Amino acid sequence: MTAKTDNPVSDRALHFLKALVERYIRDGQPVGSRTLAKDTGLELSPATVRNVMSDLEELGLVTSPHTSSGRVPTVSGYRLFLDTLLTVKPPAADEVDEMRRRFAALDDSAALIATASQLLSGVTRLAGVVMLPRRERNAFRQIEFLPLSGDRVLAILVTDEGEVHNRVIHTDERYSPSQLEQAANYLNALFLGRDMREVRQRLLEEMRHTHDRLDRLVRQALDLARQVVEVAEDKDGLYGAGQTNLMDFAELANLERLKQLFEAFTEKRQILHLLDRCIEAEGVQIFVGEESGYEVLGGCSLVGAPYHIDGKVIGVLGVIGPARMNYPRVIPIVDVTARLLGAALKDGCSADPG
Repeated sequence: MTAKTDNPVSDRALHFLKALVERYIRDGQPVGSRTLAKDTGLELSPATVRNVMSDLEELGLVTSPHTSSGRVPTVSGYRLFLDTLLTVKPPAADEVDEMRRRFAALDDSAALIATASQLLSGVTRLAGVVMLPRRERNAFRQIEFLPLSGDRVLAILVTDEGEVHNRVIHTDERYSPSQLEQAANYLNALFLGRDMREVRQRLLEEMRHTHDRLDRLVRQALDLARQVVEVAEDKDGLYGAGQTNLMDFAELANLERLKQLFEAFTEKRQILHLLDRCIEAEGVQIFVGEESGYEVLGGCSLVGAPYHIDGKVIGVLGVIGPARMNYPRVIPIVDVTARLLGAALKDGCSADPG
């Protein structure tokens, strides 16, 4: 973790940061120096505690919501806590057994997915989300761009199953038929035969990491492809449960804030893209606040994990809640649910996820 300055964070400051994050997660209120001194159990004067808090604030790890209030963690503070200070709490054996029994009672994949989402929501009291397994045979066959009037282009995508998806896209400038043909040829050579999930992931990576090295037409081609691939995504590709749990947190309870969050759950695309970024992760992946890249999820965190069949990732599940969610409990719940779901989808819950 890199803080805003090059100053190292002392062991004592880390001790206080851990206590502050844990107290803020529990209470949801700015944490004062006197409370911290009590929580840490250190025999330090209030002035010394305030100095440590000032050091953490200078490093960008905590901030003061009001001039005379205590401190709260920043995104950088949460990230340092998660990467170096967190101690997780494995779920109780009877809790895992109950989840396994819930899965064992089902033999339909759709019901298993719905149950996973409901379990995540019910156990964590947050919003549970599960990406539906992608159809392995649904692969990229061909894309074509046709110029329309003005700055519009018709993008046509065909999969190997014969599905045809199209979208009218407004471009930043006009392109000639030969330019659009060149763009389509580039994409067809790049993606022919690839799984649509892989195509979507590769598009996001190319646009995120190689943007400056690509010429203008290639950048436009990638963006055109991204937009029509989004249309090709299964509109029911995400199952969610427990969104109303988010109303229980004061920092998310603003009416306009909730409206935007609920719209994101309904529209699904942003959440699906975020889950896509967990596909290649080893184990649990966490996005805190602005790390998601989506303004609507500012102040929220997503804890996600891929689920597997025979060692192959087929989807991602997780929970969405406030940045001050109970990570020590949530992380292992997400992890074990992913393992149980993968085992249940593989052989009707007869396998032990380990």
